[in-house]
Amino acid sequence: MIQCDGSSGRRSIAINLIKMKKHVKNAAIVVLFLAVLGYFLPYVCAAFILLGLYDVLRNTRRDSSVLLQYFTGNGVLTWALSPFNTVMDILTLPYLNKGIYTLSDLPKAYQDEIRSLIDTAYQQKLVERLEPHTKDKPRTMIFFKWYGSNINTPVDVPEYHCPYKYIRTIGVSVFNRRESTSRHFGPMRATLRVLYNLNDMEDNSAYIEVGKVKQYWREEKLFIFDDTLLHQSFNESDKARYCLFVDILRPSLIPPLMSGIVTVIRTFLKSVNFIFYKNWEVIKS
Repeated sequence: MIQCDGSSGRRSIAINLIKMKKHVKNAAIVVLFLAVLGYFLPYVCAAFILLGLYDVLRNTRRDSSVLLQYFTGNGVLTWALSPFNTVMDILTLPYLNKGIYTLSDLPKAYQDEIRSLIDTAYQQKLVERLEPHTKDKPRTMIFFKWYGSNINTPVDVPEYHCPYKYIRTIGVSVFNRRESTSRHFGPMRATLRVLYNLNDMEDNSAYIEVGKVKQYWREEKLFIFDDTLLHQSFNESDKARYCLFVDILRPSLIPPLMSGIVTVIRTFLKSVNFIFYKNWEVIKS
């Protein structure tokens, strides 16, 4: 037993050292980049640093691990896009970015579309129909609509191909037993992420964590948040977890402009979308 514990401890230390080396390497690259940028474009460099600080400090957890992950880990893309994301925060005023939302925080028209989406999932018995396609896979994603573009799938739900005014992405993410994500930042906030757990969970071993907030799917099925905040999803239970995976336009006084921005985003992301779902089995027709 002692040998086993010692081996496990050494493994943990080795993994932590590898992670630290990666952060040090990335930090060196970031510092070099900022030094070059600061030499040639000092105001642009200062802007990136200030916007990055504004962006990362929106997280309710502000310890060194969050800063390290944002500036030298998988948050670097979010940092690179911080000027764009800050513009999104300005364009959506006077609707302040709450970070985490309740359904009642959204305009009524948004609420109606979300409720319709959830009702359709139950009417179409979506979990039962998806199960044969997902039961043997650790982590699965199926999209019916992606940034406003309809996607053909082996599980047909015509209602999800209807034109929505505010909903832009409709999918279902499935975690099989004992499956979780790593901590990560989403890249852009022209939209808000809406998650709705479709199947009933029996205990608190399936949940999502955003900053200091931990929501258990057994207690509350709906969760709406800005996914550029550091977050992590867990399914530590012995059953699959099925979540509606939805993006909606951020509330604003100019929805057509926000819709146009999301359409442009779709064009740019179309060829690199696989990067964001490399750890998922994406079901296609």
